[in-house]
Amino acid sequence: MPAHSADEQLLTRALELARQGIGLASPNPYVGAVIADAQGNVLGTGTYSYAAVKHAEILALEAAGTKARGATLYINLEPHAHQGRTPPCTDALIAAGIHRVVACMPDPNPKVSGVGFEKLRAAGIQVEVGALEEQARRLNEAFARYIRHGTPLVTLKAAMTLDGKIAPAPADRARDIPSAGYSGNWITGETARAHVHELRHENDALLVGIGTVLADNPLLTDRSGRARRRPLLRAILDSRLRLPLESRLVQSVAAERNGDVLVFHTSENEARKSQLEQLGVRVENVSPVPPDGRPDLPAVLRRLAQLEITSVMIEGGATVNATTLAANVVDKVFLYYAPKFMGDPRAIPFTAGAGFHTMSHAAQVQHTHLHRFGEDFAVEGYLRDPYGE
Repeated sequence: MPAHSADEQLLTRALELARQGIGLASPNPYVGAVIADAQGNVLGTGTYSYAAVKHAEILALEAAGTKARGATLYINLEPHAHQGRTPPCTDALIAAGIHRVVACMPDPNPKVSGVGFEKLRAAGIQVEVGALEEQARRLNEAFARYIRHGTPLVTLKAAMTLDGKIAPAPADRARDIPSAGYSGNWITGETARAHVHELRHENDALLVGIGTVLADNPLLTDRSGRARRRPLLRAILDSRLRLPLESRLVQSVAAERNGDVLVFHTSENEARKSQLEQLGVRVENVSPVPPDGRPDLPAVLRRLAQLEITSVMIEGGATVNATTLAANVVDKVFLYYAPKFMGDPRAIPFTAGAGFHTMSHAAQVQHTHLHRFGEDFAVEGYLRDPYGE
């Protein structure tokens, strides 16, 4: 839908407000609302957060007060018309005398999509939909994947050299990665590494393999400095329950007792399971996948969705990268590249698995975006549409 520049400016403001809900709104969508008069003067704004309960439109209405009558609501997502944790926002908009609603997109939930717009139009409110839709869709792609498919949006993240190496050869790696965690020779620069924490903040969970934990002893926390409603869930694929009790992951959860480390295993080692649980680690058994007995990835993701995890970022090693791509569970990639060459055939590649063998079968990344981080750059793209079937 073409929109006047004034409308787009106010919708841009609504999108900015919606982004303030990142880390605070999940498992619900990010929503920002602006109420303005006919001259474009802002009368009230709102940002949705799960803890505050009230929706963005209601907050904006409360801020606008009686001035909302005859005004326009600018919002990135269709106002909801059903009873949930709160009454229908459409009823409040109608009662407040809103004259016009300008929205970026319908609700991604197919069960309610369009219903809110229909109710508003039936009440005589002018409704316009479609401006800045691409930005709005990207903002709520995790919610769309979660609500439409019952699984989290999965992002595969990695940092590598231009020749596709994610780490030195195992024999040389100890010189770069001390046992206490990363502190030495990183692949990417400080700017790119800081951005990783922005990505972590945007996700509900991280997922790594036990190989990464054993090799790097990472902490896997969100160090963006931004507020979040619940701790970043740190999920580990650990078939045989090899997670060291003295690892930083286990020791951190033992200290905090917030249950934010979850291990998926296929073992029958009840003694080891008990040891981890006594230290505060959550341990869950999932079905093994032959021939090597690794945890079933689709089952892991379904379980995470049951825990209201709408987005997962994979920060694994070569084996996990290959396994997740082969299992067709990755929705998008965010791949950082440093202008370096390892040149060592023993160095660890981005993936270590059977692969796709031919170009005709290769995984195709679409709708790519390039990002610069100083001398480093990143490729962001999609293996499938989060809104698709």
